[in-house]
Amino acid sequence: MIELWDFYAEWCPPCQQMAPIFEELEKEFTGRVAFRKIDVDNEPSEAAKFKVLSVPTFVILKDGAEIERKVGAVGKEVLKVWIEKNLP
Repeated sequence: MIELWDFYAEWCPPCQQMAPIFEELEKEFTGRVAFRKIDVDNEPSEAAKFKVLSVPTFVILKDGAEIERKVGAVGKEVLKVWIEKNLP
């Protein structure tokens, strides 16, 4: 199973815009994708580990290793197609 991590911050307007989209996709991909939200202010070590410089940043991991990332707000369909492309 792949994982999708959302690096975000509460003070970030694009992150707030992406939050409901992330939640919708989490429901749509239940059992196929593990979703995780990482607040960069509360978990700076995770952000540093993945060299996250901007929020929102979305990272797809497989077996714990990053395979792709997207930076910035994107539409739901763009994110959905990107996830599907990375499913095994």
